[in-house]
Amino acid sequence: MSPDDRPKTSIGPGVKVGQGASVSPTRNLGPGSKVGLIGLGLMGRPMGLNLLKAGYSLTVWNRTAARAESLVAAGAKLAQSPEEAAAASDVLITIVSDPPALTGVLWGGSGSGQNSGVLAALRPGSIYIDSSTVSPALARKIAGACKERQVAFLDAPVTGGTWGAEKGELVFMVGGDGQVLKDAELVFKVLGKRWFHLGPNGAGQTIKLAMNLILALQVDALAEALALVEAAGLEGEKLVEVMQSSMARAAVLDVKAPLLLKREYPPSFPLRLMHKDVGLALDLAKESGVTLPAAAAAYSTYSAVKAAAKEDLDYAAVMKFWDRPA
Repeated sequence: MSPDDRPKTSIGPGVKVGQGASVSPTRNLGPGSKVGLIGLGLMGRPMGLNLLKAGYSLTVWNRTAARAESLVAAGAKLAQSPEEAAAASDVLITIVSDPPALTGVLWGGSGSGQNSGVLAALRPGSIYIDSSTVSPALARKIAGACKERQVAFLDAPVTGGTWGAEKGELVFMVGGDGQVLKDAELVFKVLGKRWFHLGPNGAGQTIKLAMNLILALQVDALAEALALVEAAGLEGEKLVEVMQSSMARAAVLDVKAPLLLKREYPPSFPLRLMHKDVGLALDLAKESGVTLPAAAAAYSTYSAVKAAAKEDLDYAAVMKFWDRPA
């Protein structure tokens, strides 16, 4: 089916669609609009519940359909395929685990059939928001494919953890056309407390990888410092107490320090995803011609813990590197 043959989304008067189209400020994407959500993991499910509470008509899809049960009970429709979710939506949001999962959904390979995919099902004139964390190059590839199909695209990865998703207080890092972001702001207001327009497509993913690199290094550094203090015969709590009254204090360490001290790592942001993101940052560094020695060292540490893990742990479990038997 060609783009001209697909049903057009109904978005009011004055809307431009076509090659290089911008989306008109007259577009109304407030409550009652049709939103599709693909990816119902730790972040996706609470995001979906907030959309339902705000009055949006929500269609969801996930590879494991059982993860949709709480959303369906709250009023969402469960699509039988990602394409069905896309075709039903004025705004589609994806938030999946990694680049292979995203490309499978967008270009087929998700289990819904050969030569299929979400991109082929999106309505001309609709908005597609990807909140996964992937490479900037993949974001730009998606943007090009969306432009061919007369779909507006924003790469909008998030930070804020599961608690931010539950409270509707996520922070979005957005790449894409500024007017499209303005048109989608009512949706962002339901899901987040801040959103930053950082540049063209790919900019959101670039900043997200840099942000996660900072978080990974901070938690790795605290784990390393705790290992040093404890090996010297002092309680780790003493280090944390001083840190929280010093320039070394950081919001992420306020959250993660208790987990490190108790050696308890329920997955708010899984180690497997942080490992993936640091790897993506290193890939971007190689493409950009910059050396990241601290990132490379941290990646090696996270890799060792990930390889030994037998369950899904928070990335604070990097502490396990120093808790291994000698």
